Amino acid sequence: MNLADLLHQTFMQHALIASLLVSITCGVIGALVVVNRLIFMAGGIAHTAYGGVGLAFFLGAPVLPTAGLFTAGAAVILGTLTQTKRERTDTLIGVIWAAGMAFGIIMINLTPGYNVGLMSYLFGSILTVPAHDLWVMLGIDVVIVGLTLFFYRDILSFSFDPDFARSRGIPVRWLYFMLLIMVAEAVVMMIQVVGLILVIALLTLPPYLAERHTKSLVGLMVASGVWSLVFCVGGLAVAYQFDLSSGASIIATACAIYLMFITGQTGWQWLRAQTQTPA
Repeated sequence: MNLADLLHQTFMQHALIASLLVSITCGVIGALVVVNRLIFMAGGIAHTAYGGVGLAFFLGAPVLPTAGLFTAGAAVILGTLTQTKRERTDTLIGVIWAAGMAFGIIMINLTPGYNVGLMSYLFGSILTVPAHDLWVMLGIDVVIVGLTLFFYRDILSFSFDPDFARSRGIPVRWLYFMLLIMVAEAVVMMIQVVGLILVIALLTLPPYLAERHTKSLVGLMVASGVWSLVFCVGGLAVAYQFDLSSGASIIATACAIYLMFITGQTGWQWLRAQTQTPA
């Protein structure tokens, strides 16, 4: 099957639309996660989402809405615990992380007459995204982008100087919980693309590359979204060409590009150092 025929296939059209929708959210949330140093927190939230997946199958409910509500609740609990027990933050994240995964596996084990495989939710399956999930993903995009635009100035102050933001009367605590809930919804949205295990890579690698060439938070968000789209489309091409898992191919493509840029920059710096004439 050539490329033109492939693009006419419904599953590929859905995959490309899902890539675009995920990239928008990934650009916004990934930038905020990196700037606010919430990578480990985002990892904890990501893995608790599996509890929502298991609960959805146990109840026979739609996966994305059920997992979205479950993960948002877990994010609020995690945020509350880490705010009151700051010295135990790492431990609490690890506990919630493990508890969410365990709960999801137990729910799947208890699902009568159905034993769903772990692979599609742990490592993603963008080629099987149905049309109704695309509408859910679009709704999440609209909410996340809308909230970010509406509270942009407050988020900017909160992200770079929480004490200054607090002194100006900005509701820092409320913004913190809003950010965690947005992270939760972004994670649930990304389940279909790269899976829970690989979510953190797609949240962090685009901002790491984008921050080298941007000087503002909004610029970082836009550039991160573009990089995310490049990774998703490039990963789909690799998966199709070599008949590989789409989620793993997307992350492998992201890692390869990231390493290429890092090693290229390091090599260029070394070359410049070698060619500089001593004073």
